[in-house]
Amino acid sequence: MLREDFLWGGAVAAHQIEGGWQEGGKGISIADVMTAGDVNTARRITDGVMPGENYPNHEATDFYHHYKEDIALLAEMGFKCFRTSIAWTRIYPNGDEEEPNAEGLKFYDDLFDECKKYGIEPVVTLSHFEMPYNFYKKYNGFANRKSIELFERYARTCFEHFKGKVKIWMTFNEINNQTDWHSDHHSMQDSGFKVSESENMEKAMYQAALYELVASARAVKMAHEIDPENKVGCMLAFCPIYPYSCNPRDIMEATSAMQKRYWFGDVHARGFIPEYIQAYWKRMGFGEMDITEQDLIDLSQGTVDYIGFSYYMSFVTKWKEGNDGYIYKEWEDLVSNPFVEKTAWGWAVDPEGLRYALNWLYDRYHLPMFIVENGMGAYDKVEEDGSIKDTYRVDYLKKHIKAMKAAVDEDGVDLMGYTPWAAIDIVSASTGEMDKRYGFVHVNKNNAGEGDMSRSKKDSFYWYKNVIATNGEDLESYAPKD
Repeated sequence: MLREDFLWGGAVAAHQIEGGWQEGGKGISIADVMTAGDVNTARRITDGVMPGENYPNHEATDFYHHYKEDIALLAEMGFKCFRTSIAWTRIYPNGDEEEPNAEGLKFYDDLFDECKKYGIEPVVTLSHFEMPYNFYKKYNGFANRKSIELFERYARTCFEHFKGKVKIWMTFNEINNQTDWHSDHHSMQDSGFKVSESENMEKAMYQAALYELVASARAVKMAHEIDPENKVGCMLAFCPIYPYSCNPRDIMEATSAMQKRYWFGDVHARGFIPEYIQAYWKRMGFGEMDITEQDLIDLSQGTVDYIGFSYYMSFVTKWKEGNDGYIYKEWEDLVSNPFVEKTAWGWAVDPEGLRYALNWLYDRYHLPMFIVENGMGAYDKVEEDGSIKDTYRVDYLKKHIKAMKAAVDEDGVDLMGYTPWAAIDIVSASTGEMDKRYGFVHVNKNNAGEGDMSRSKKDSFYWYKNVIATNGEDLESYAPKD
């Protein structure tokens, strides 16, 4: 059975829900210069906010003005926790100010107070794809060692100011997504940097990641010093990478892929840079990375308290002729899994993969696990009576909850909580769509920006309310509707 203090809840990110992009002294973030896209159209990153472009994060779902109404809905579902992020540019609009923005601090004071009023524990991510745009323009983001100092300042402000209100933290969201290093989207979204044509993009990614990992470790240590009750976790995008077959070469290809995607977790949890990734850097001829003796000490002293991770899908890879060095390139080396279904966006639906993920991570780190994102994007239909019969969402979550419970009951995994993505409909980070919906609560707004932002409860709202009330024991019933 799940522990009595299990943290049931839901997750969002500030840039995907808040809106109010120029209110309360907020500065421009990386997310604010990302255009809308869809299943067939990639989002673009523009050079500043350009006239005539559609930036869906500017308004998002206007949580900035609706947060009291929204938190009341989460409380009605019985949420024990609510995972969100602090928008860095609400606290330091340009990322390098000496003093924080008081209006931004007040917004989060009010938000966390509203959560506490209902007994909802805030679970807060410091950096969730919301780096200041100025941070990129002036410093080239985490490609610059100066980034460590600026992140430390921001983290200290948050830990000190919200002491007593927030005690469960994460540093960088899905820090390992930049494994897909060929894409400007991930280098900008994850680390806020770009490289010139003459630079080695892959080496630059690893260097930026090292600076982030040092910044994270310093933040973890700082959080413990400021308040010993603080628990700080990492946040990995966990997509287990299966070998396509029992061909030893496929297995070795998958092993190499897992190493390149999850060495971040080894640093977060074990406090050192694993030998296999250093050997890879040497094989690739990257030369010396900028990592100092003090950095290595910081990594060893700033290990995380728990492993937070997202789980949406699994991957499959297959060895290719000539790739005897097992050089994994995610955008080229993934193949389709014939044994699983897929969503409308091509994401594999693999509940057993969540059980595999929990076992893999727990066996490796022996730290409490926290599933901080899990869900499926879908097109929801509003019926004539206003209801939304999202049985597909219930079915998806039910299967994944069964898998996570099996990991606890049958495999002995220590699991502290589950916060599906998303608590409320949000702007999709990958496509910039509103019509790709995840939430238990429907927000009346579409891809074209039409709608009055009114909130309504989907059928999954009533189902999840009952799941929480029974601590996951009843996955079939629905709580009575209003």
